[in-house]
Amino acid sequence: MTQSPFLTQAHEELRLKVRNFAEKEIKPLAGELDENEIFSEELTAKMGEMGFFGIQVPEELGGQGLDTLSYIIIVEELARVDSSQAATVAAVNSLGIAPILKYGTEEQKKKYIPGLCTGRKTWAFGLTEENAGSDAMGSETTARLEGDHWIINGAKTHITNSASSIAGGVTLQAVTGNNKGKKRLSAIIVEKGTPGFASEPTKGKMMWRASDTGRLYFNDCKVPAGNLLGEEGQGGRIMLNTLDAGRLSIAAIGLGLSEGVLEASLQHAKERVQFGKPISKFQAVGFKLADMDVKIELAKNTLYNACWRKDNNMQFAREAAISKLYTSEIAREIADEGLQIHGAKGFFKPHPMERFYRDQRLLQIGEGTSEILRLVISRYLGV
Repeated sequence: MTQSPFLTQAHEELRLKVRNFAEKEIKPLAGELDENEIFSEELTAKMGEMGFFGIQVPEELGGQGLDTLSYIIIVEELARVDSSQAATVAAVNSLGIAPILKYGTEEQKKKYIPGLCTGRKTWAFGLTEENAGSDAMGSETTARLEGDHWIINGAKTHITNSASSIAGGVTLQAVTGNNKGKKRLSAIIVEKGTPGFASEPTKGKMMWRASDTGRLYFNDCKVPAGNLLGEEGQGGRIMLNTLDAGRLSIAAIGLGLSEGVLEASLQHAKERVQFGKPISKFQAVGFKLADMDVKIELAKNTLYNACWRKDNNMQFAREAAISKLYTSEIAREIADEGLQIHGAKGFFKPHPMERFYRDQRLLQIGEGTSEILRLVISRYLGV
């Protein structure tokens, strides 16, 4: 595989560092954590010690001050071993830290961001509701201003990093008024422990079983008016802009998972003997492996290009949508072919192929379904 023109020596050194960590610290635990639906606070803290949180945060706020591609490489290498841990890192960085860093006041940044760079506290992004997801304007959670406080009522569902003992709070979208029949949406910060704010873990997931997913409830939850993130009425823009960048990390999970599947499939194909020779020697299997490699190479170049554009202050929303759509789609195709190559062996736990096959399925849904992304891309074409 040729060297990507987007990568520097520092990027390659970072990749090796993350890969070694994932192989040593995550791989031995991944199957057990997945099977028992355990969100590991200890492992999250170790990832914090490695510098996997606050990657793009300035050093004065406790971060690493690195570029987007460095962040994406970290998520990619974690997903190569376990999507649950990659999802935890991606959600804290893209959905937890990023909106506060971009839209927060200096006071808000100093109050919340340093703690989120340690891995000892996570943060959630409260957009999805029973009737709001792809339709972000469908939010029904409300917040009314009474004096110098917001009073919040409603619920959020399927929220990552929201229900563990180290979940620090949520940046949520709420309806704060009405303008000519159109909802006025705002983003509000709510800390864990605020009266009227409750959370419960969501169990029984098919995928990302070792990540923290929860449901949030707000019953006359009272927070200071100063907890407004950005301007009142700008919540929809804040949420959607956050998702534009967040799509890069979901694409990275798809890329890393695909690489993990290819590596496992290649190893199995070389070891599995049928008709007197390794199955890798059969053209039918060799072509499947070749197709995987082609798709991964194209996905990587597409994703890295989007990161490069973002780091160079160029328009990247279209490229992020393309990357997320393509990478999630090829992750499905590669996982399917990987299972075909593994045969019956890949169906059973604790073989990682079984987990790879389940974990990829969220990628076509989370942070923009494939259908919504096609809609986004078509609009850039003027359709």
